[in-house]
Amino acid sequence: MPTATHPSQVRADRVREAAAQGALYATESERARTLHPSVTEALTAAGFARHFVPTRFGGTTGTFGELLDAVAAVGEGCASAAWCAALQAAHGRLAAHLPPAGQADLWRDGPDVRIAAAVVPPAGQLRPVDGGYRLSGRWNLASGVTSAHWVLLATVDPAAPAVPAVPAVPAVPAVRADPRPRQLVLAVPRRDITVHDTWHNTGLRGTGSHSLSVEDAFVPAPRTVSREALAAGRGAADADEARCHRIPYTLVASLMFAAPALGAARGALRAWTRLAAARPDGLTDPTAQQVLARSSAETDAAHLLLRSAAERADRAPLDDLPTALNQRDAAVAVEMLVTAVERLFRHGGARAQGEDEPLQRFWRDIHALAGHGALQLPAAAAAYGNWVVLTS
Repeated sequence: MPTATHPSQVRADRVREAAAQGALYATESERARTLHPSVTEALTAAGFARHFVPTRFGGTTGTFGELLDAVAAVGEGCASAAWCAALQAAHGRLAAHLPPAGQADLWRDGPDVRIAAAVVPPAGQLRPVDGGYRLSGRWNLASGVTSAHWVLLATVDPAAPAVPAVPAVPAVPAVRADPRPRQLVLAVPRRDITVHDTWHNTGLRGTGSHSLSVEDAFVPAPRTVSREALAAGRGAADADEARCHRIPYTLVASLMFAAPALGAARGALRAWTRLAAARPDGLTDPTAQQVLARSSAETDAAHLLLRSAAERADRAPLDDLPTALNQRDAAVAVEMLVTAVERLFRHGGARAQGEDEPLQRFWRDIHALAGHGALQLPAAAAAYGNWVVLTS
């Protein structure tokens, strides 16, 4: 009698296949400045697009711990693929805050819908019309936009007054007026988007993070949600929804951006070890042994920090979510991972700098990744310091 395969094993097998495809086509993805189609399809088959999609549309409503492990596994072969995998999941989670009719527009045919986004900073012009809005403008850095089915775009709502500030740290006593106008996030189908070939970056070249423009596209009101609702973890989701839809964006954004860096560091460690083992002294050389020990330990320690952040997102009481602690751990973890890869590259010799050598690609990718605004230590440290003061 045949034995049924558990869904978690199927997912693990498909993640491994996505990782293998990412590694196989990493050089081609870099040269094309967007993921190879086989990689894009493998990521979708591995369940990244559906990871946070509501179950009523066939989604997984998965955990952040599962996502961390899956993204890091892909990142061991190609950091660009891991970056797009993380964002496929993250943008599905954001879209789950649209009103029910808007969600149905995206997922009526199934949960494996690839969603790109350009939500920071807001751009474009919005004009209210009957039943919704007319949207025009240009946005930058929309990773994976060439293969996306939908795009989330942030813009300023011209009809709304300024909104109260949402505290970045829990328990801030006073809510003061925010001079920034209210922002809306709108879901726009790929057919209404024009992609501009602008992504010529040093690292994460395969992410296809091009610019895009929209010309007078109609967006129905149900395909819009306030950016403040996303930041606070509220919107169409209610108390009966999955936990992953009730988590503030600020609690998990840095975690999801950091996950590809963990995979990149592991991939760099493997690439360096292969190069070092081919030398005459191999790994018996004391300097090589120290490089291996320190970089592997830092990578493992960073994993523990990111694992803790994922655990908080998955299990901490919803009325006491330590956003500042997660931001601290993600920023420090990425600094540790950059340090580890920097050491590996510095001790990789001339061979490590070859155009087709994975180590130099991981080195470039992790530096590009660490430059993301959500992973900057000064801002994370300030939030953490304020949180410590308020909770001590």
